[in-house]
Amino acid sequence: MAVNPPLVVLLGATGFVGSAVLRELAGRPLRIRAVSRRPAPVPAGARADIEVRAADLTEPGAVAEAVAGADVVIHTVLYSAGATTWRVEDGDTAAERVNVGLVRDLVEALRDARTAEGSPVAVLWAGAASQAGPLDKEVLDGTETDRPKGEYDRQKLAAERLLLAADAEGVLRGAAIRLPTVFGYGPDSTARDKGVVTFMTRRALSGESITMWHDGTVRRDLLYVEDVARAFAAAVDHPDALAGRHWLLGTGRGEPLGEVFRTVAALVAERTGKPAVPVVSVPPPAHAEPGDFRSVTIDASAFSAATGWRAVTPLDEALARTVAFVVSGGEEALS
Repeated sequence: MAVNPPLVVLLGATGFVGSAVLRELAGRPLRIRAVSRRPAPVPAGARADIEVRAADLTEPGAVAEAVAGADVVIHTVLYSAGATTWRVEDGDTAAERVNVGLVRDLVEALRDARTAEGSPVAVLWAGAASQAGPLDKEVLDGTETDRPKGEYDRQKLAAERLLLAADAEGVLRGAAIRLPTVFGYGPDSTARDKGVVTFMTRRALSGESITMWHDGTVRRDLLYVEDVARAFAAAVDHPDALAGRHWLLGTGRGEPLGEVFRTVAALVAERTGKPAVPVVSVPPPAHAEPGDFRSVTIDASAFSAATGWRAVTPLDEALARTVAFVVSGGEEALS
């Protein structure tokens, strides 16, 4: 390891995305401070010097303490108060405190710590492709005008604007990395996937029908979580090229959800020896949002050109890994 390698502070190190990023970066000769409410497990065989710090980042001063001395901050903290993270009720102040307030705290902490010498800290923040809002186009490339409809997306956009305003001010070098529908497990996963693909895998394993709020032709750009982790690692290598704007991640393919869910049902049946559960359409619930019925494909060519990253895990392989993890009982050890 280098005499004084960079210090990367990972906020949300036990979360679904954050834990995958920790596993990816652990193989590098870095110093990593892994910050989360509960202690993060140190990946086996880590080359990095990893400091595990348990902290409630919503407490006064906690963010400033967490990022002290950082060269790079990766912010993957996401509010979660139930089975999902993307449904937030209007006026949810607890969600706003996490989704927006922690970015505000981070900006102020880095402003207070800024000195005339040295380069501003690089901040890589995990956003959401859905921040753009439901649009009359299927392929998103990051040039769209943002018109978010749901409270979750409004909060995420507010946080992104705080980050990029601080970049423009010179407080930090900030890049927002907007994620599509992220899913999946690998053999070393340590955090629970609350997304729709894994939820439907659980339904199939329990013998329940897989249900859709549409006819199955709605498309989603499904990005395997380990490819997301590699994207953040690539971003660590290119902070200057990314600073000052938002970037979209995706595979460039919109997968019809009906076909995806039928594949999940078949994979579960293959693993259990039981008949595949049916995939059926049902009326949408009252809390359904316009974006639930619009197809989304992501053109991530801009991020790829800036970093050299691309998604490499085939969908069938990612689904098979995910089903294998769930069927084997791997989720039972996760919190």
